[in-house]
Amino acid sequence: MKRATILLVITLLLVTLGCEKAPLGTKKNPVKMYFVPSLEHNKLISSGEIIEHELERISGLEIETSVPTSYAAVIEAMGVGRADIAWLPTFSYYLANKKYGAKATFQTVRSGLSEYKGQFIARADSDIKSLEDIAGKTIAYSDASSTSGFIFPSALLAFKNIEPATKMFVGGHDTVVRAVLQGKADVGCTYWSPAENGEPQDARMKLLTEDPDIYEKVKIVGFTDWIPNDNCTFRGDLPEDIANIMIKAITEFKDTPEGKKAFKELYEIDDLKRVDDSAYDVVRKRLNMIDINKLK
Repeated sequence: MKRATILLVITLLLVTLGCEKAPLGTKKNPVKMYFVPSLEHNKLISSGEIIEHELERISGLEIETSVPTSYAAVIEAMGVGRADIAWLPTFSYYLANKKYGAKATFQTVRSGLSEYKGQFIARADSDIKSLEDIAGKTIAYSDASSTSGFIFPSALLAFKNIEPATKMFVGGHDTVVRAVLQGKADVGCTYWSPAENGEPQDARMKLLTEDPDIYEKVKIVGFTDWIPNDNCTFRGDLPEDIANIMIKAITEFKDTPEGKKAFKELYEIDDLKRVDDSAYDVVRKRLNMIDINKLK
């Protein structure tokens, strides 16, 4: 009887030990970094793998990158601990912070700016010349959690009592531009940043290689208000030692030639700056003025 009891205790101990999670940052439990699918999936995977390998080299931690199928999937992954770090657009960060206490850690910088706008685009040969002309048209949004690709543009239309006939969610910002170019949508909503050295820095540039005349074929109809840039977010309960190691590694990597190239190819990021949650107070103020659920 005693022997049976001892064997049972040993078995339970072994099971318990086997269920214990490996330390974060090891092969069995890597630091998980997620990217939102705002652009073509394969491009994000390629850039993400470079970032993964370089951050592993610098930090000494095991890191695993992933591109889920939706913005919402990334947010929920942070909430249940499947994602430790995520690159989030502004509205997605708003939700992740509100629901799960996620913390903005780095903010992206593009062309020296840490803010941007949403833009409304249409084919250059269309009769859409102003926001008012969008009424009764087919509009393409990127993702329901995209700040510039849905939230701010749809909020602006709602404020102006402009009602499109049909709404489409097509995924990435480049896909929105393509939908407009191909006539699948009358108007589309994407991100916009000021031109740099005379070159436009909005989502249309993503189609330059497949259509060099994209700027002549697709025009800008209007803009939203300024929006704080997207960010690199850490889950709220990420261990402090791991967070500090990753902050140091990202800071070091972003200033290397390899880092500059990888981040530029990832989300057109020119630089990263340290930031805290207060940078997004303006977004909360704006969203508190509207009923988000009525936009969908």
